[in-house]
Amino acid sequence: MFGSKSEKQNNTGAQVASSNISNSIVEGTSINGNIVASNDIRIDGTLVGKLDCSGRVIVGPQGRIEGDINCINAIIEGTFTGNIKVKELLSVKETASINGDIVTDKLMVQTGAVFNVTCSMGGQKLKSLVQKDPSLKTAP
Repeated sequence: MFGSKSEKQNNTGAQVASSNISNSIVEGTSINGNIVASNDIRIDGTLVGKLDCSGRVIVGPQGRIEGDINCINAIIEGTFTGNIKVKELLSVKETASINGDIVTDKLMVQTGAVFNVTCSMGGQKLKSLVQKDPSLKTAP
């Protein structure tokens, strides 16, 4: 009756949101272990362990993660130490401090961020110059 258009009823008649569902670890919360999230997650507390997310990971300015992250997109504003694999875009804000290994398709790092990493980026594969300009081939 009072639900928004983005809500629908489950089999018990209760209304549940169908989109824009996210998880949140608030400031002052500390987790030692692994998290598996099928939706977006925001970390403003501390996580020591592994985070597997089928959506976007946001590490807030007070957030801290020591461990591994595997996700679709990520925004880092706080502190991260470990290995991170991002399938699409990793955005590193000016308040961020990152130490570790990164594998991502696209990367954006703002001025002021501490960024001490080894980084591998995917994206479009580059063709060799020889394929682009046949005149560069060497004679046999």
